[in-house]
Amino acid sequence: MKVAIYARYSSDNQREASIADQFRICREFARRQGWQISNEYSDHAVSGATLLRSGFQAMMQSALRKEVDVVLAESLDRFSRDQEDTAGLFKRLTFAGVSIVTLAEGDITFLHIGLKGTMNAMFLKELADKTRRGLRGRVETGKSGGGLCYGYRVVRRLENGAVTTGEREINADEAAIVRRIFRDYAAGASPKHIAKTLNKEDIPGPQGALWSPSTIHGNPKRGIGILHNELYVGRLVWNRQRFLKDPDTGRRIARTNPQSEWITKDVPELRILDDELWQAVRDRYASIQRKWGQAERFNQFRRPKYMFSGLTKCGVCGAGFIVYSREHLGCFGARGRGTCDNRLTIPRQEVETRVLRALQDKLMRKDFFEEFCREFAKEMNRLRMERGARINSAKRELARIESRRKKLIDLVLDDQLPASEAKEELLANAKRREELGMADLYRSKVEELAAALQREDTRLEASEMLRGLIEAIVLTPESGQLRIELRGNLAAMLTVARKTTRSPESGDLIVPVQLVAGAGFEPATFGL
Repeated sequence: MKVAIYARYSSDNQREASIADQFRICREFARRQGWQISNEYSDHAVSGATLLRSGFQAMMQSALRKEVDVVLAESLDRFSRDQEDTAGLFKRLTFAGVSIVTLAEGDITFLHIGLKGTMNAMFLKELADKTRRGLRGRVETGKSGGGLCYGYRVVRRLENGAVTTGEREINADEAAIVRRIFRDYAAGASPKHIAKTLNKEDIPGPQGALWSPSTIHGNPKRGIGILHNELYVGRLVWNRQRFLKDPDTGRRIARTNPQSEWITKDVPELRILDDELWQAVRDRYASIQRKWGQAERFNQFRRPKYMFSGLTKCGVCGAGFIVYSREHLGCFGARGRGTCDNRLTIPRQEVETRVLRALQDKLMRKDFFEEFCREFAKEMNRLRMERGARINSAKRELARIESRRKKLIDLVLDDQLPASEAKEELLANAKRREELGMADLYRSKVEELAAALQREDTRLEASEMLRGLIEAIVLTPESGQLRIELRGNLAAMLTVARKTTRSPESGDLIVPVQLVAGAGFEPATFGL
C-alpha cells in the first residue's frame, strides 16, 4: 500500500524539529506496516484552524488523484482542529477510497471525527480564552496587549531569569514624525498632502512601508490611524475590536466591540503629544465631518462605484487607478503617495467604452467565436471520447442526436416506447446538444450581456456579472497615452480565440484593448 505522510507544527509549538520528529515516527510506523511511502508533506508554523496550507492542499490533491491508499499523521489534529474541516477531509478521502490513519487514534472513523473534532474545537476555544485573559492581565499593568504602534519600540529586559514581554518605550525619531503629522494636520494640511510630503522626503512609514492617506486618517471607530491613536496622549485602549474568521474565505474580519467592553489604562510614560495639539486635531476632524453631515452618514456622500471600480491597476507600480475628479481616473501611487511617475489620467467613461467595445466587437467577430467553439468542442470531445476529435464529428453527432430525438417522440406517440424511458434519453441528448451548440450559445450570451449593459434596469446586475469575469484592467503609459490590458476569465476566452487566428487585414490591427489571458481556459464563464 502507498502512503502519504503529513506533518505540521503551529505557533503554539515553536520547534522546527517537531516536523522532523513527526516524519520520523510516521516512517517507523509505515515500515512496520509494510507500507510504501509515496510522499511527505508538511506545513511549518501554520495554525490548524485553517486549511489554507500549501502542504495540506498538495497532500489532498495527491490523495484525490488516488496516488496513495493511506494518509498518515501523528494525530488527527495535525490535519485540522476545525470540526467542519475535519469532517470535510474525512468525507472527501472516504469518497476517494483513501484511508486516514494516525499514530494516536489508529484508523479514523466517524466516531473519531465527531468526538475528536469536538475536543479540538474546545481546545481552540480554551486557548483563545486563556490568551485573552493573559493579554488583559498585561494591559491592566500598563503593558501592551499586542502589536507595535508607530512611535514606539519594543523593550526586552531580563527579570528573574526571564525575558519581559509587552513593554514599550518611545522611539524619539518616530515620535518627532508623529508630532509633525499632528501639527501639519491641525494647520490645515490634508492626509494626502502629508503622506506625499513624507514619501518625497524618504521618511519610512509604519513597518518601513510607504505613507498613504489611510495610514494617517485611519478609522476613528476602531481607533486606528495616526490621527486617532490615543496612546499618543498616554491612554492605552485595549479590546476595541475582535476578529472572526470567515468560514468561506478563511480571512479574519474585524468587528467593533461595545465601548463597555473596552479596557483603558493611563500610561503617562508613553505620552508623545500634549493635550492642546491632540484637541486641535480632534476639533478640525470634527469640523470636516460636520461638513459632510454626521460621521455615521459619511458613506452617503461617497462617489458611487463605477463599473470597473477596484479592477483598474497601474501598470508601472501596481497601485489602484482610482477616481480623482468626477470623471477621471489616476494612479493612487502617483497622486496619493507620490511614489509613482505615472501621472497620466484617463476619463472613466473612456475606460468603460473601450472595454465594452472589445466585448461587443471583438467577441462577435466570426473568426474569433468560431475558433473559440472549435477549441471548446475539441476539449470536450477529448475528455468524453478521444483525444483530437474534430468539430465536424461534433456536428455529425449533433445531427444524429436530433434525428434520434424525433424518432423517440414518434415512438412515444405510437405507444411503442414508455414516456419515462424516452424522457431520460431526451434529457441526456439535450445536455450534449447544448455542449455541441456552443457557437450559438456563445453568440447569444455575448449579445445578451452587451444589451443588458445598455439598459438602465439591468445595467447594475450585468455590470456585476461582467466584473466577475475580469481579474484586472491594467493601464500602462505608452507614447504619452494609456494602453489598457484586460486580464481575467473574459480575456482568457478572447485569447483562446486569437491564438490560432490569422492576422487581420491592415487597419484591423489597431484595437482598443490588448487582451491578456487570465488563470485558465473557462469557456462557460458567461452567466446570463
